Amino acid sequence: MQERKNFTNCPLCGSREFLEVYRGDCSRHRCYVPQFQPEIIWNKCASCAHIFTSGYFTDVAFEILFSKSPESRSVGYKIEEKRAVSAKMIEKVLPYASSGPWLDIGFGNASLLFTAREFGFEPIGSGLRSDNVKALQQIGIEAYCQDIQQLNLGRKCAVVSMMGVLGRIPYPKPFLRAAVEFLAPGSPLLISMPNSESYAWDYATGIKRNPYWGELERFHTFSRSRLYTLLEEAGMKPVRFGISERHRLCMEVVAIKR
Repeated sequence: MQERKNFTNCPLCGSREFLEVYRGDCSRHRCYVPQFQPEIIWNKCASCAHIFTSGYFTDVAFEILFSKSPESRSVGYKIEEKRAVSAKMIEKVLPYASSGPWLDIGFGNASLLFTAREFGFEPIGSGLRSDNVKALQQIGIEAYCQDIQQLNLGRKCAVVSMMGVLGRIPYPKPFLRAAVEFLAPGSPLLISMPNSESYAWDYATGIKRNPYWGELERFHTFSRSRLYTLLEEAGMKPVRFGISERHRLCMEVVAIKR
């Protein structure tokens, strides 16, 4: 099975100059199936230093991946335990917004939305797993099973969050610009992903215990520097950097729409 469409250019800057920098073993990933290649090839762009996979999944491969929904991404998973972690994330946003619609793109177990409601926000979820979307709708939370590049809420949001999402999008730049369109000027975006620009990342890679090189659902590895540049290009000003308590080796960044 040919599960990937190859990138012929850097997905961020368009350069055709890139070299292979790592091969990750994905054969033990929870969503792996024997039809997939057991290795993920990672390339580095010679122009902008962005790191990305050799290609992104075909529609058929995406269907296979989404047919397996990890328990950790089911709505309500460890709801009390995750509530405390989500609260710390929300506190990073409070200096910039304290009420109004909060759109979480790729909401997963919905802990962030549940907790945002406790803080006085109006939760809105967007995701591609239809069972999760229905689960939110059944408890009265506004939720959409739709690509955000086609989604129309009919109003601006006080906060938009994307936790671990951008690295799973084949072409992150137009996706990020679509997310930013949901915000009014001065409103915050909360974004999280692994940070390759850290000693912790290098150490985990050196001892072959960095899980992200073998993560099937990920097509991009961002450094803090490259993420900041991308945010600036999308009309956002990074104002706060933090270390994630939610996932290993991850950063959490708050950026304000200009």
